[in-house]
This record gives sequence, structure tokens and C-alpha cells, in this order.
Amino acid sequence: MAKKEKKKSTFFADFKKFIAKGNVLDMAIGVVIASAFTKIVNSFVNDVLMPLISLIVGNVDVTDWKWVISEAVYDAEGILVSAEVALRYGVFIQAIIDFLIVALCLFTAIRLIMYIQNKATQAYELAQKTLLKEKTEETAEEEPQE
Repeated sequence: MAKKEKKKSTFFADFKKFIAKGNVLDMAIGVVIASAFTKIVNSFVNDVLMPLISLIVGNVDVTDWKWVISEAVYDAEGILVSAEVALRYGVFIQAIIDFLIVALCLFTAIRLIMYIQNKATQAYELAQKTLLKEKTEETAEEEPQE
């Protein structure tokens, strides 16, 4: 029993530290930026990429691509009796394209961040080695020779 209580207190203590660090604010900013980024990607796909694809495939909007299982039925007065049943695979294809573009952008951003972090780590390690070497040389010079 004592172990469970200790874990709870550690959990809440860690949560308190997490909130106090400002990580919650960082996450909130990340969510807002991700939302804005999603709008940009959706606009790129809907307003730039998909019209070009539609032009290539014969001026048909990709989101209109569908497989009609059952046609809509209208009565003599033109009132809808039964709605069309269709698999709208064009919308699905567009969602896949959206996803792939977002994934590519995130992958690229993460690779760039990792590259920068690696370079910073290498520079830090080189600076540490240089300082250690300089201190060793200074110590060697200060020692009296017999």
C-alpha cells in the first residue's frame, strides 16, 4: 500500500513540476500553430494541388469521384424519394493527400530540428574539449620543472 501512495505523490509532484515549467503553455502554442498549419495544408491541397489533378484527369473535381451504388430516386414532381447511396472515394483520396503532405512537412521539420541539435551538441562537445585542453596546457606550464 505504501508504494502505491508514494507513486501517486510522485505522479502529482511530477505533474505539478510539468505545469510549473511552462510546458502546458508550450503545448498550447503548439496546438495553435498546428491548427494554423493544418489550414495552410488544407488550402494548398484544396486550392492548388487538387485543381491541378482535376485538370490532368479531365476537369473533374477529385472530391466528386464516387461509385454510385444506388441512384437517387425522385417522384413525378421532382421531390426526392430516396437519396443516392455512393462511396465517395475522391474525398478519401484528398484526405490521404492532406495527410501525406502534413506528414512530409512534420518529417522535414523534425529532421531539421534534429540536425540543428546534433550540430549544437557537437559544437558544445568541441568547446568542452578545447577548454579542457587549454586548462591542461595551463596547468602543465604552471608546474615547476626540476
